[in-house]
Amino acid sequence: MNVDLSSQLVMKLNLDLRGESFVVDRDQLMNLPESILLCLFPNGLVLSKPQLEDQQEEDEEEEDIYYVDFDPNCFKYVIDFFNYSKQEFYGLNGRIHQQQALLQQQAQPEEFLNNPLLVKQSIIVLREELEYFVISNNKDENYKLLTAKELLENKKIFTALQRNINKENNLAEQHLIDMLCMSGFDRQDEWGFRSLEPNRCCITSIALVLLNTGISVNPPKIDQNQLLTAQKLLLFWRKPARKCWWDGIEIELNNQKLKVWSRRTWTLETSIF
Repeated sequence: MNVDLSSQLVMKLNLDLRGESFVVDRDQLMNLPESILLCLFPNGLVLSKPQLEDQQEEDEEEEDIYYVDFDPNCFKYVIDFFNYSKQEFYGLNGRIHQQQALLQQQAQPEEFLNNPLLVKQSIIVLREELEYFVISNNKDENYKLLTAKELLENKKIFTALQRNINKENNLAEQHLIDMLCMSGFDRQDEWGFRSLEPNRCCITSIALVLLNTGISVNPPKIDQNQLLTAQKLLLFWRKPARKCWWDGIEIELNNQKLKVWSRRTWTLETSIF
């Protein structure tokens, strides 16, 4: 993600997401996951303005509007979750204040203070792009929309990947599910946001969960095994990883069975702020 921070910093951004306006703090935006920022600004974003000597005062007060092709409801979901996470950890009665006393009791406090999982909030970000293709002799375009509605109802996060594991016996994929479910997800979890992209046979989904670091303040203790599992997710901090696979299912619409092929792309990232 290319961000120019030279010249005069822009502290607030006015975003237009498919006709809906948002005003976002610069710091709030920069705390978002790399994978989300790339979706919002695929060509990069300049967070500064060149200072011109002959610039009129009224011109300085004008604020640029950034037009972004991104679902506004998805953006709300992400922003709301990050605001909640920030308050939960750094707020007046946040977890960071309760954890500090616990960390000070450890035999090697420097080791713990150097671990970002213990002194910062951490979130697992899982995003899916599902491109679907309907195989049918019926040329009616409504079949594509009806198929999309059927797919949208399949909200369980891990169902499709588990189906692929059962078919291919892929142990690496099973380990991925196990790791995610040990770190904050549940095997029956549903996507936090799921929607059909306009003018495309593509469904975008995203789920956010707090990373389980194994730290408990009531009673105060650190589960070292859980902490080691959480540390594996550091591999995806600022380094989103992608996984792509094909998934074929049959659905029934208007008493007709249709074969639907889906190309699913997962993006996994850990956000720490």
